[in-house]
Amino acid sequence: MDKIIGTTILGVRRNNKISIGGDGQVTLGHSVLKSKASKIRKLFEGKVIAGFAGSTADSFTLFEKFEERLKSYKGNLKRAAVEMAKDWRSDKILRRLEAMIVVADKENLLVLTGMGDVLEPDDDVIAIGSGGNYARSAALALLQHTEMKPKQIVEASLKIAAEICVYTNSNFVIEEVK
Repeated sequence: MDKIIGTTILGVRRNNKISIGGDGQVTLGHSVLKSKASKIRKLFEGKVIAGFAGSTADSFTLFEKFEERLKSYKGNLKRAAVEMAKDWRSDKILRRLEAMIVVADKENLLVLTGMGDVLEPDDDVIAIGSGGNYARSAALALLQHTEMKPKQIVEASLKIAAEICVYTNSNFVIEEVK
């Protein structure tokens, strides 16, 4: 789904709860610079969770722009996401940003890309970053074969990704919208 090298961000929805989690590893080339970074943030008075994969500075810029959009659309996540994606694709500066973000509120779980995409998963799982496919596969299996809560699924799936992906570690930050 993506070409971002480094990190794993995973979002899972089940029974009106959504959790998003990410690992804490920051790399530069083949070196680990930091192991306990927080790539997950609560936005819009804690009603929205967002996680990023990609360049840190670019991601923080996207968080700020996205939160501005959330405020201007009074917390309407889908509308803010679509408008943000339009800006991201058409603005000369924003379109150069190298990051992806996963966002969620009580009802929605979305990924935004610099290509102008706003994607909503059919299967209540979304993942980005180099370990994203590993975490997503694990989460899908856990959703189908267990009764685990979203936060538990995110943690277990991130652990699996951390065992497989060299750009993902096991220092997780996981947030939940109930």
